Amino acid sequence: MESFFKFKERGTNLRTEVLAGVVTFMTMAYIIFVNPGLLSAAFGATPAAGAAWIPAIATATTLGAAAMCIAMGLFANRPFALASGMGLNAVVAFSIIIGLKVPWQVGMSVIFVEGIVITILVLTGLREAVMHAIPLNLKRAIGVGIGLFITFIGLVDGKVVVANPATLVALGDFTKPAVWVTLVGLIAIMAFMAFKVKGDILWGILVATGAALLLGVTKLPSAVIAPLDFRTFGAPFQTVAGGGMAITHLFTGALAPTLLLFVFATMLSDFFDTMGTVVAISEQAGFVEKDGQIKGIRSILMVDSVAAAVGGFFGASSITTYIESASGVAEGGRTGLTSIVVGLLFLVSAFFSPIIAMVGGATPITAGALIIVGFLMMATVREIPWTDFENAFPAFLVIVGIPLTYNISYGIGLGFISYVLIKLFHGKVKEIHWLMWVVSGLFVLTFIMPLIQKLIGG
Repeated sequence: MESFFKFKERGTNLRTEVLAGVVTFMTMAYIIFVNPGLLSAAFGATPAAGAAWIPAIATATTLGAAAMCIAMGLFANRPFALASGMGLNAVVAFSIIIGLKVPWQVGMSVIFVEGIVITILVLTGLREAVMHAIPLNLKRAIGVGIGLFITFIGLVDGKVVVANPATLVALGDFTKPAVWVTLVGLIAIMAFMAFKVKGDILWGILVATGAALLLGVTKLPSAVIAPLDFRTFGAPFQTVAGGGMAITHLFTGALAPTLLLFVFATMLSDFFDTMGTVVAISEQAGFVEKDGQIKGIRSILMVDSVAAAVGGFFGASSITTYIESASGVAEGGRTGLTSIVVGLLFLVSAFFSPIIAMVGGATPITAGALIIVGFLMMATVREIPWTDFENAFPAFLVIVGIPLTYNISYGIGLGFISYVLIKLFHGKVKEIHWLMWVVSGLFVLTFIMPLIQKLIGG
């Protein structure tokens, strides 16, 4: 095991890796419940019909995450965990299936094809080349921006920050039990960190779980085992209304041009969400070399790309690398054993999801962990040369764009486009890598995609 995972080389050990895997799983276990609930809205014509699909989507979600986490550990030996991506699942459910009124299998075909295309980009080296072409300061900004993003997610999940129609956001209601569960968890982690307790984040989550039980935010499960349901598996090759396979309808249906645009849109989002996540966590874990390159990046991207196709095939939406992996890295996880542990826990959860619901189903329990992890990811902000406008302003747009648009890709896009424009205005065209031109152009296309869709639809 030592020779395979290289514990000593990376300054870790078996206990630390297992603990890191448990922590990572605890911070992302919510997907087991959120993804089925979100996708089920698009799987049935009525709420009751959609609810009937939840067991099947839950099986696809847990087994898909399990398979790809284990694959990441075995083939890339990195502590990156994968599961159905939030944001992308909403696009599949509401923009594609419900918005275009296509069968759910066709929506999954879009994800399946997107995964195949992005895998080809990895095999040809183009995806890796794009990552290498990105200036180091933009990479640093991506990590900082994502740190702010997941802190914001933690504050929102913990009800400390709430929506407000007048000011967009506002301070939460401190009479609500959920707020106090969040604060108890956050303070507990702070205390464990101060006393240098190993596994501080995990212990904080456990303390928050106790508080949640006492305050009625969560409750002990009424069941232990949930049956597996494989109805969504092979989604792109299932027969849909009107005859023929779903993947055939993607290319030949009346909405084919629009559906193919969604293939492009989801590919771009998946591409840069993963890039941002991998860069941020690699920086935190010490995998980034002095020239800004990431060790073993091709293996990481290959697993992530195949995961997207697997997600579409399973009917779980696109499976992607999770930023919550940063919580395991913060606990000391540095090898693929961390992600394998996460995968095994997802596999177990496929059979015992009611138990996991006690923690993962109550977001205030893990909110404190997300807030702390976001703070830890802010460290690289000091490396950005803030007196150099050409490099600092694009980095600034990335940092503020990611949390304020609530989308990693959009924030990255704002930074990329501004970087190209500023270099152009300063007459430094030669400093712009040709891939930066291409990627920035694609981001511009993504931002005006609603207009393109309207023109095609009209």
